[in-house]
Amino acid sequence: MRSSGILMPIFSLPSKYGIGCMSKEAYDFVDFLKESGQTYWQILPIGPTSYGDSPYQSFSTFAGNPYFIDLEEFIEEGTLSKDECESCDYGDNVEYVDYEKIYNTRFKLLKTAYKNSVKKTDHNFTKFKSENAKWLNDYALFMALKDKFNGTSWLEWDKSVKKRDAKVLSEYTQSLHGEIDFYMFLQYKFFAQWKKLKDYANKNNVKIVGDIPIYVAVDSADTWANPELFQFDNNYRPSAVAGCPPDPFAPTGQLWGNPLYDWNYHKKTGFKWWCERILHCQNIYDMVRIDHFRGFDEYYSIPATDKTAENGKWRKGPNYSLFKELNKCITSLDVIAEDLGFMTETVQKLVKKTGYPGMKILQFAFDLSGESEYLPHNYDRNYVVYTGTHDNETIVGWFKHQCTGIQKFALDYMNVKYETEKVTLTVIDEKTGKEKAVETEQIKNIDELLKTIHFDFIRLAMMSSANICIIPMHDYLGLDNSARINVPSTLGDNWKWRMKNDALTKDLATQINALTKLSARKVAVQTEE
Repeated sequence: MRSSGILMPIFSLPSKYGIGCMSKEAYDFVDFLKESGQTYWQILPIGPTSYGDSPYQSFSTFAGNPYFIDLEEFIEEGTLSKDECESCDYGDNVEYVDYEKIYNTRFKLLKTAYKNSVKKTDHNFTKFKSENAKWLNDYALFMALKDKFNGTSWLEWDKSVKKRDAKVLSEYTQSLHGEIDFYMFLQYKFFAQWKKLKDYANKNNVKIVGDIPIYVAVDSADTWANPELFQFDNNYRPSAVAGCPPDPFAPTGQLWGNPLYDWNYHKKTGFKWWCERILHCQNIYDMVRIDHFRGFDEYYSIPATDKTAENGKWRKGPNYSLFKELNKCITSLDVIAEDLGFMTETVQKLVKKTGYPGMKILQFAFDLSGESEYLPHNYDRNYVVYTGTHDNETIVGWFKHQCTGIQKFALDYMNVKYETEKVTLTVIDEKTGKEKAVETEQIKNIDELLKTIHFDFIRLAMMSSANICIIPMHDYLGLDNSARINVPSTLGDNWKWRMKNDALTKDLATQINALTKLSARKVAVQTEE
């Protein structure tokens, strides 16, 4: 069935206290999705973030990000005062998250709310701890120990703690009881608020699309509690790490640094840990995008001591044996395979065998050969089409930076009228090193075209044959690269964009709804008689 949705990270929602969260604004966004005729709200991973603030580098693959807890609920409960929340410095730019200031203020507020909360003895809190003990106990102890050891990686902890000596861990569990309970309390509040938000979305016929990274962070509760799942040496350090080989966009490759799985061990356990991960996703999402799907067929293994990804080798992954086991767990969760990048024949066979829809990105479609597999006429229905992902430029930023040939190709493909003009540019001659004049062609009045071009690309995606179409919110707003979410392989300016509070207008909802109806993607709402 044809349908559509919007990609919008939780941290990008507007809110009063510096970062998007599960506040009233999240419910307003669900209302906007409903008014726009959308079926899906796709988010990014929701785990607690570590150094670099990337949602793809989390302290836990099961825990929720405490930054996303709505402080307004604490104010209503009386465990925090409005003055306490408003007195903190969250930064002076409402369009960007200042993570340093959030880090320095948020946990102090959360700790105050915890100390003032009667929920510490609440039956539901006790029940939550019992039902989630399998991951929650390790996570809460891990975070308490990180605080104890001044935030250092567990790889640097004392040997007895690093190797989880039972007696030593028992002693720390007792001495750090308050801190451990605090981190459990945060997870209790997070998932209580998350369930309420997801229930509201589902009640309004909006499904939540989650996102799980294929790998976990090296400094995480997952690796500390289950080192046998990963390719570690005798000192519990990665023997090889994940990444991607060199290509024209990254001459030395991409060195992600995540520990690689010991797939032979996983197979011996019947992929138990992965089944638990998927079951967890099934409880909190309606659909999930699995990142870097190619890594299940073959994964790129880089020696852990290397400074670049140039010397990596492709190794065999679990292939379909993993998904054969996962299918036994999955009862109510749809899956999207992130199959971007160079796809070998064996990966294509794996995706096809799972039956999961792959992804198509319009920004990849318009190379000058005219033969890209991402052009809409080249793919069938079992795909999810995007104008771009969280790793891409905004569609306006992308179009602006393309050469005239690609701009003309895209405009001609979409039947958008335009004019060109001859211009003379001054360039440096590569042979002589001197300036020379070059006559070339460019799109006339490009700035005017940029004001509306985003909806031309969106219309192309919506009219495509792909069963599902998901558009990033910044593209619906027609924003330039100041609203870009992430530039891969860089640190410092990623995961920061926030939407303005007045961006979700009635006119925009009406415009999206009309296009959704026209492209036959609006699902009829089922009503009870």
